[in-house]
Order: sequence, then structure tokens, then C-alpha cells
Amino acid sequence: MRQIVHIRLGRERYGPVLDLQQRLRRLREKGGVPDILLSVEHEPVITLGRQGGEEHILASRRVLERLQVEGHQVERGGDVTYHGPGQLVLYPIVDLRGWGRDLHRYVANLEEVMLRTAGDFGVEAHRRPEFPGIWIGLQKLGFVGVHVRRWVTMHGAALNVDLSPNLFSVIVPCGLHGVEAISLAEVSTGPVECAAAQAAALRQWANVFDVEVSTVGREELARWVR
Repeated sequence: MRQIVHIRLGRERYGPVLDLQQRLRRLREKGGVPDILLSVEHEPVITLGRQGGEEHILASRRVLERLQVEGHQVERGGDVTYHGPGQLVLYPIVDLRGWGRDLHRYVANLEEVMLRTAGDFGVEAHRRPEFPGIWIGLQKLGFVGVHVRRWVTMHGAALNVDLSPNLFSVIVPCGLHGVEAISLAEVSTGPVECAAAQAAALRQWANVFDVEVSTVGREELARWVR
């Protein structure tokens, strides 16, 4: 059975984690590390993907500074999105040459992991084929944005668990006017914590991708990227 190593980063600013992804991807391209799955909650940040336009950021720079929201232009696909506390973000650094070399299937599997994780909390979400991610009606619950170079991935999936605060209001999510972001905690039958959602997501990752997920500490990460 294929294996992937999970590393829990906790709550981190976006910039250092982006740098970490880039370093791990370079190592993975050379075979210096195994397939890796990072999990993280970010401090408030807005990211613009390759199709992103600043016109989809509704708040002024001054307001964003007051709200302590950072901004980053990144190489993933898609438009504008928000990451913040109460959102579970998964960053796989995997070599797709060992996963079928099928990018469309890979993205569909990221969505499937989030769909099944939501289902573990009694929430029935769905896909909208023309729009990546997962949805409840016309409200967006989970997001997908990836970048692949030499078949090695970075960026990934983000599932709204219990956003606090929900600052999707300061952007046009994914460049889609009229779309609101919703959290699991708003539609679940009970409270949902990020730790529980993370545990469910790791189980579902193993099921969907048919891999064994093993969690290692940050000391192993430090050994790889020292």
C-alpha cells in the first residue's frame, strides 16, 4: 500500500507555510522526502491565484491592515480566497507519477475527501461540476486550488469548519459574485472543532486515496528541511 506522511503544523502565518511547501516540493522532485500531507490553520490571509484579480478584494488596504489580514499572490489555480482560524487546510506534497498521473482525478479526490469529512458530521454537501470545491446549495463549504510542476503537487484543499471570524465577506470568493462561504459548524447537528475535522479528514484521505497515513512530529520535518 502507498504511504503518505502527515505533519500537523497547528496555527501558522501563510508566508512561512508557503515557503515550506516550496522547499518540500523541491525535495520531493529529487526524491529527498516521501509524499507529505501538511495540515494547518492559518492566521487571516487573502490569496490570489493565477486567475485572481484584485478587483475581487472588496476591502481597502487600510481595512485589511486593521483586520490584520495578510495578502499573497500565489501560483495555484483559481481566483481569490480567504484562509483563517477555524478552517482546516490540507497541503499535499505528492508525486503524481505514483498516483496515476491524473490531475483531474486528483482534484476530484480532494473534493471527495472533503465531502466525506462533512458527511462524518451529518452534513450532506455536493459538487458543482463547473466550479471546483464542495457546496451546500449555493453556499461554498470547501475549496480546492492546486499547482503541479514535474508532477509534484503543492497547495491543496481548505474546509471551513468553524470560521472565527468569517472574513470571506471582504472578498468575492473564487471571483463568483453572490457566493457566500459557510462552515460545518453552521449546518452540523452539533459543534465541530478543527481537531475533530482534521482526524476525520485524515481517515477519509486514507480511504479515498487508498494510502496509509502516518503522522510524524515536527522534529522529523526539521530534519528534512534544516
